[in-house]
Amino acid sequence: MSDPVSVRELPDLAVVQRRTMRTLVAAQAVGAIGITIGIATASLLARDISGSESQAGLAQTFQVLGAAVASYLLARLMSQRGRRLGLVSGYLLGATGAVLAVLAGVLDSMVVLLVGAVLLGATSAANSSARYAATDLAEDAHKGRALSTVVWATTIGAVAGPNLTGPSGRLAEWLGIPELTGPFALGSLGMLGAAVITWLLLRPDPLLLAREAAGEPEEAPAGTAWRRAVEAARERPVIAFAGLAMACSHAAMVAVMVMTPLHMEHGHAELRVIGVVISIHVLGMFAFSPLVGMLADRTGRAAVVVEGAVLLLISLVLSARSPEGSSWQIFVGLFLLGLGWSFVTVAASTLIAQHAPLEARTDVQGAADLVMGLTAAGAGGLAGVVVDAWGYAELSISSIGLVALVAIGGLGARATARLAG
Repeated sequence: MSDPVSVRELPDLAVVQRRTMRTLVAAQAVGAIGITIGIATASLLARDISGSESQAGLAQTFQVLGAAVASYLLARLMSQRGRRLGLVSGYLLGATGAVLAVLAGVLDSMVVLLVGAVLLGATSAANSSARYAATDLAEDAHKGRALSTVVWATTIGAVAGPNLTGPSGRLAEWLGIPELTGPFALGSLGMLGAAVITWLLLRPDPLLLAREAAGEPEEAPAGTAWRRAVEAARERPVIAFAGLAMACSHAAMVAVMVMTPLHMEHGHAELRVIGVVISIHVLGMFAFSPLVGMLADRTGRAAVVVEGAVLLLISLVLSARSPEGSSWQIFVGLFLLGLGWSFVTVAASTLIAQHAPLEARTDVQGAADLVMGLTAAGAGGLAGVVVDAWGYAELSISSIGLVALVAIGGLGARATARLAG
């Protein structure tokens, strides 16, 4: 049987990697507007439609849940057809969800809002998968830098998104739709733009090319995604520890972030100020990721996970001490919450990309993002109940337990990474 690599002359992988990075960066920058523009208003819209503050976090929770399920399903699609089709599918589903969120506001329907939120999660899943696409053709020593560059690109749209809350309100007035649905109307355009960029420019497909260069078949066997992911984690425990850290970090971040707009509104903070706080939080999540990636490549990825746990701990203490409304504690706390998340997510994702076997790469990555999303969805769902019953400070303090698990994941990854070589 002939070697698949000998069938045709492969393109220069370094050239393709540079083109792939440019495409992913452009798509992330545009698509992130669609993901983050509704963060500052989603909980408020859910509260207004449902008439209950305990249900205020449901929109974000269902979006996180949708992202979890979509991560797994898109990973299976990518395993069979490559990154390009999977990413485009995620962006288009997300755009559909944004339109449904607008319709929910018009109809005053919580059911339509939650369905839209689930579909919006597909865009979050696509953007998360893009970080792994950046590592398909990257050298092992530079995987952290490649992954973090794509994460950083989200900064452009993510920071701009919440700051478009005001203009989107004026757009909503012009369209004759509720003010809080304006961000979703504007965000749908960003998701469509990301789909167009990816469809036209992500050629050749980096995952399929990586398989061809390694002499692997282009298509992975069907129906074995979860089993292959579990087997990979058993054989290489570093994957399981990295996944634990990533899931718990995301859960802590979502739980506190999703209830922050409500906490601030209780103190009569303006919607504009709430948008600024969310922007600063998102800035912490994405803006410094290239530095985090280089730090992870140079000093050790597991060590950076533990450092992220420390940042998360400080952020939760500050958030717990913040009064209702606008305060320096909430500004700094939400920034550090995003930065700690960045440390853990970049480093843990790189560990997963580094140690996942090529033949099960998308399976492992999809399963890790599925667990991460389900954990965060559970935390987000409980967040509204905790705040309604006890308060925002108690939510922040209780989230410290998740941060302890992040530290355990980082220490476990450090020990087992050495064994894995």
